[in-house]
Amino acid sequence: MQSELSIVWIYPDLLSTYGDQGNVLVLEHRARARGIATRTVHVRSADPVPQYGNIYLIGGGEDRPQILGAERLRRDGGLRAAVAHGAALLAVCAGYQIMGTVFGGEDGRPVEGIGLLDISSGRGERRAVGELVADVDPALGGLPRLTGFENHMGVTRLGPGVRPLSRTIVGTGNGDGTEGCYAGRIIGTYLHGPALARNPALADLLLSWVVGPLAPVDDHWYQRLRDERLAAALPPA
Repeated sequence: MQSELSIVWIYPDLLSTYGDQGNVLVLEHRARARGIATRTVHVRSADPVPQYGNIYLIGGGEDRPQILGAERLRRDGGLRAAVAHGAALLAVCAGYQIMGTVFGGEDGRPVEGIGLLDISSGRGERRAVGELVADVDPALGGLPRLTGFENHMGVTRLGPGVRPLSRTIVGTGNGDGTEGCYAGRIIGTYLHGPALARNPALADLLLSWVVGPLAPVDDHWYQRLRDERLAAALPPA
């Protein structure tokens, strides 16, 4: 297990809506609770993305910041290099769409993504807003049911190079009965909340990809939040 975990938060000045920066705080907390020191780098859009971090996070945003973020990530190349070096990545909402080959920008006009995920996104007919509940792909090791909040117009099509992260029970997700996707050490999702506060097992999956097996920690606060949100989102039995 390594002595220090490097967490990189990409473009907080462009892509940090709906509390997505909370994902950084959750990773810091769950690492430190296990005795793993953390170093967090906030990379603003005018700065180069470092190539040798361990876990990278990018959040959601509006159309124009999303387009600017995609343009700068394509030019920069640091995130692509980091993933090639074995880094883990969590991309949320607008950030998730940017990781694909194309997404719908202003007025639905297609914008080139950075191609780290085999997905393409466009605009749906109506906005997906509300609680989202989904069952995780069993291949990820038996993670519990996901819960989060979605607010997007996106419809995302998955190519053969990715697998769905989960199957929706409540909410829209990708628009085809699935929510998010994953490939290698990359996870893309529409879940806000923030996602890792409401789904601590997902945070631990990211951590385990870079530091190895994890010791158990006190999950009382996280589990109470998760249980409350699941109870509110699911229809009565």
